[in-house]
Amino acid sequence: MIFELSIAGLAYGGNGVGRLDGKTIFVPYAAPGDRVRCRIVRDKKRYAEAELVELIEPSDRRRPPVCPVFGQCGGCQWQHLPYAEQGVWKERIFHDSLLRQTGVGAERLQPLLAAAGEWGYRSRVQFKCRQTEQGFVMGFYRRGSHYVIDVASCVIAAEPINEALARFRSWLPGSPCPERIPQVDLARDDEGRLRAVVHVLPGSERVLADYLRPRVLEAGYALFLQVGRKDTLLPVIGPEDLVIHPLDHGGLRLAYGPGGFAQVNLDMNRRLVALVLAAAGEGRPRRVLDLCCGMGNFSLPLAAMAAELVGVENYPPAIAKARENAVANGIGNACFHARTAEGACRALTGEAGFDLVLLDPPRTGAYEVVRELATERPARILYVSCDPQTLARDLVPLLHQGYELQWSRPVDLFPQTFHAESLTLLALK
Repeated sequence: MIFELSIAGLAYGGNGVGRLDGKTIFVPYAAPGDRVRCRIVRDKKRYAEAELVELIEPSDRRRPPVCPVFGQCGGCQWQHLPYAEQGVWKERIFHDSLLRQTGVGAERLQPLLAAAGEWGYRSRVQFKCRQTEQGFVMGFYRRGSHYVIDVASCVIAAEPINEALARFRSWLPGSPCPERIPQVDLARDDEGRLRAVVHVLPGSERVLADYLRPRVLEAGYALFLQVGRKDTLLPVIGPEDLVIHPLDHGGLRLAYGPGGFAQVNLDMNRRLVALVLAAAGEGRPRRVLDLCCGMGNFSLPLAAMAAELVGVENYPPAIAKARENAVANGIGNACFHARTAEGACRALTGEAGFDLVLLDPPRTGAYEVVRELATERPARILYVSCDPQTLARDLVPLLHQGYELQWSRPVDLFPQTFHAESLTLLALK
């Protein structure tokens, strides 16, 4: 059934929202103020998902998308909205989620910290690959599928990433095994290095390494092959590490290896680290616990203001990097443990306890960890989140067990998408 619909707003996930006969309808790539013709593709009892068939009356809040494959590629959802309009909706969606699920006062929710630039910000990109009857394609999955959309460049990727993409697009079709290459990961750092991780099916790694080695040597890249999970990484040429600068000033250099994690928006990561330091510094913490610490992005800047910093991460190579980074930066009051975040506060608290816990979990959140924190009762908790739904869920047990939300602020690390990071400060009443 095809029908007309007025789009009233946007939802978490990026879809436009309208109502038909009392039912909520979600429409991808629609904008507030649009009048559209759409078709139901998934009908549920309380809502439906539709596809946009025709834009009857475009909203005055639209703009032409920059990318030629916007609407096909699943990477960006909001290129058709001016960046200021994206910010309005990111802030509103984040605030509404916390207000609705936690009951905190609106005065505790701070405005969105907008990105410094809306294009060319991604320092890491995964490109999907496929050998087809028409030739080798390299790009991104179409929304909701495993069909690879071929792209020559990406407008949200940093320029060194696009330069490397062009080279690999020329190299890989002529390789000995293009049909056995499912993905290429490209990453650049704050010091001009670029690292490529080429995924290859087992059995073809030797011939592919021999083919690519002289090419990446000439380009000045580091190259690794991956034949399965992250523990199957094989070095081919170049240094292992990339280096980020988490502070605007101070000279702190943090290395991370292939398979490790760093925020994709390096400029906005510095803004986020600065927010964390400002929030932590209000109470001059003595002993800090950083859960899900990675290679030390927050831990090592925090160590400068604490008597002791304890970091926890369940990916051992990241903990090895955190320890190396502490030594390389002359930081002697930080120790790191390779273990799960669950149970870490209880196991490591000691007689002194922790007066500040920083929590930076994956998108799934950390419900079991916050229940433990509600029992262990550190004086303050800083929660870095990339999902407002799991953040709101995780805040509820803390708010019910004597914690007060001091403030929460969304931070835009991901322009052109619906995603936003956030930082929330809680304190014991």
